[in-house]
Amino acid sequence: MTDGAATVLAQLQARRETLATAESLTGGLLGAAITSVSGASRSFRGGVIPYATELKATLVGVSVTTLAEVGPVASRTAAEMAIGVRERLGADWGLALTGVAGPDVQDGHPVGQVFIGISGPDGTTTAELRLGGDRSAVRRRCVAEALAALSAALDRARAVPGSPRPARQET
Repeated sequence: MTDGAATVLAQLQARRETLATAESLTGGLLGAAITSVSGASRSFRGGVIPYATELKATLVGVSVTTLAEVGPVASRTAAEMAIGVRERLGADWGLALTGVAGPDVQDGHPVGQVFIGISGPDGTTTAELRLGGDRSAVRRRCVAEALAALSAALDRARAVPGSPRPARQET
C-alpha cells in the first residue's frame, strides 16, 4: 500500500495538486497509508471517516435522497462522497471508499463489494470492485486498488487551470 501511496503523492506533488479522502469500510487505513509517506503533507489535505451511514450525509454531503434510494454501499454514494470531501476539504481531488469488508453480508451486499469514487478537475468517476478474502484482506486490497485507480485518473487528467502540467516522461 505504501508504494501506491508514494506513487500518488509524487504525481500530486508534480502537478501541485491536493487530495482529500472519505473512507468508510477502511476506517482510516487509506489515510494511514498516505500519511506513512514522508512529505505527504505537501499534497494530502486530510480525510474523513464517515463510518456510520448518517455521517455520510452530515460530514461529506451525500444527499439524504441518495442514501434512502441506494443506501451507503453504492456507486452514487461513492461519487457523492468523493465530491463532498473534495469540496469540504478544499482539495483538487477527492477519493472515497464505501463497501462491505465483512464478515457478513450487509443490506444484500456481499462481502468484498466495494465502490471507489474519484472526483477531480475533469469530473467524477466510480468503480466497483469484488474483492475476496477475510475482512483484513478486503480492507487492504481496497486501499491498494483505490490508490491504483487514483494514479490512473491522475495520468489521464488535465491539469487544474493555473497549475503547471509536468512534462510526460517517455519510457
